[in-house]
Amino acid sequence: MAKIAIVGASGKLGGATLAALLTHKLASPSDIIALTSSTPDSATWAKLAATGVQVRHARFEEPATFERALDGVDRFFLVSTPNIGLDYGVAMDFDGTTAEGSSSSATNTSANRGRESHHKQAIDAAVKAGVKWITYSSLAYAFSPSVSAAEAMNTSKAGVMRAHLRTEAYLRSVGAAHGIAVTILREGLYNESWPLYLGNYDVGNARGERDIVPLAADGKVCWSAIHDLGVASALVLSSGNSGEEFVGRTFYLSTRPATAKTVGEIAQLVGKARGKDVRVEIVGRKEHERYYVEERGTPRPAVEWWVGTYEALEAGEALVDDPMLEKLLGRVGLKPIPVEETVAAMVKG
Repeated sequence: MAKIAIVGASGKLGGATLAALLTHKLASPSDIIALTSSTPDSATWAKLAATGVQVRHARFEEPATFERALDGVDRFFLVSTPNIGLDYGVAMDFDGTTAEGSSSSATNTSANRGRESHHKQAIDAAVKAGVKWITYSSLAYAFSPSVSAAEAMNTSKAGVMRAHLRTEAYLRSVGAAHGIAVTILREGLYNESWPLYLGNYDVGNARGERDIVPLAADGKVCWSAIHDLGVASALVLSSGNSGEEFVGRTFYLSTRPATAKTVGEIAQLVGKARGKDVRVEIVGRKEHERYYVEERGTPRPAVEWWVGTYEALEAGEALVDDPMLEKLLGRVGLKPIPVEETVAAMVKG
């Protein structure tokens, strides 16, 4: 059996993928390598080891650790780093120019300043270690049925997507140059991430939180549960015939448009769960930036980087129509977890 390595195996998506591989017996524990930035004396390491998988140390900040950790690995699941602060130096204004105070353009792939700098180091290490197939967890933006596939696949208004796009491009070029199989999973926006989109809503203080949440814009989202994305990712990683069903492909893992909900509709669900109405007020980009910087105390670089997300939603980038998630879940007798269930559970605790 192929050796499968997962970076971020104790994190959200990485952890869900590891759990799915084990729960559904898609791979033997001895064939799974959990990569973690934790050390052998940590509780995280002990918890991973207790599952029966191999545990190895790897840190994005130390490329040499990745090369050692990937020794003997056939299939590598590169889960994107959660260190979004790396992207703030390439925050963009709406018109595509560099944001005030930013030191480089978000379209400058040679600047190597965002999260893709960490991803590139892991990819380079995988090449040196002899990995045969790299699967990357991208994000479910940049979808549009109204334009050509090439344009829809490679542009986004969302700052959070740009490091993913640069990583995707680098991975494809490395794969082509070195004969490494590549798969890119545009993982759906997490059900569990709704507080982030709802103005960093404080779930722990839901009853005392705002009744009105100002946002720059809004649009439909095909929300997808972390558990479901983990199962689907695990099925891809463990697929037979050298993964030929998925190799060389970029596709979305996301629920379907019929169940999509705007952030405003999520707010209504939150209101229902907490017993007090919540609504979204669309205020435009400039007022959004002013409100979250001056009234909520969010650092300006973070606000400038994040605000384009709402314009991406408005443009329909997260209204994804790809059946792959449903198909993969169906192979193990599952259906997508509705976002309504997730919101209610999180608010009610």
